[in-house]
Formats: sequence, C-alpha cells, structure tokens
Amino acid sequence: MGVVVIDGTTVRDFVNDDAHFNKSVDEQFTALDTNNDGVLSRSELRTAFESMRLIETHFGIDVATSPEELKKLYDSIFERFDGDGSGDVDKNEFRSEMKKIMLAIADGLGSFPIQMVLEDDDNSLLQKAADLEASKTAAA
Repeated sequence: MGVVVIDGTTVRDFVNDDAHFNKSVDEQFTALDTNNDGVLSRSELRTAFESMRLIETHFGIDVATSPEELKKLYDSIFERFDGDGSGDVDKNEFRSEMKKIMLAIADGLGSFPIQMVLEDDDNSLLQKAADLEASKTAAA
C-alpha cells in the first residue's frame, strides 16, 4: 500500500493525456480479458467488479446483498459498458466508460488535495494518475 496526494485536477489531467490514459486502460482491459478474445464478456467484467468488492462492502464493513440484487446490479453495469448492445465490451467501449468513471471521480475529489491510501496494484488508474503527476513535478 502507498499513500498519494491527489485531487480532481490530477485525475482529470491523467484522463486528458490520451497516450497515458489509453495505455493504462488498455493494460487493464488486457488483464481482464482472461480468454484473450479481444472483448470482455459479462462474466469477465463481473469478475473484475467482484474482485474490487465495491458493492459488498460499505466503508470496509461487509453488507448483505442478495444474489438477485447483485445479478441485477452487475447486469446494469455491463449494459452501461456494452454501448452497442452486442453482448460483449470491446476496447473502445471500455475506454469510454472508464473515462466517464475517472472524470466522475475527478469531480468528486474537487480541487482540494487529499491523502489517499492505494493498494499496490499495477492496474490502478488512480495510482497511474498520481505517478503521472509526480513525473511532471519531478521534470519541472
């Protein structure tokens, strides 16, 4: 785990840097595409969200959610990512939704820097945003 200082501008600058953002999201996409067919299936995307445990916890405390509710929620998330309704998520659809998610995070963070603890994860987009900001500061 590491501690970073981050704000909405850091995240927004990362998203607006097409080269860094697309490379990072493409790496995440490749890691999630477990059968290497170039698209994400419903189960591949669900496995990714389940591993994050965003839904089953509330501030780190387990909460009970019925399997039916979870299925409904994961299905609605998949439908958002599957913009063309093809039944799978291609790289462009994934990039588009991840961009929306990251910009929503940027809006939520606002302009005041906060300290955030991030798990050691090579695919963490927030960590990559912080790293990009740090590299710009070091180069200046």
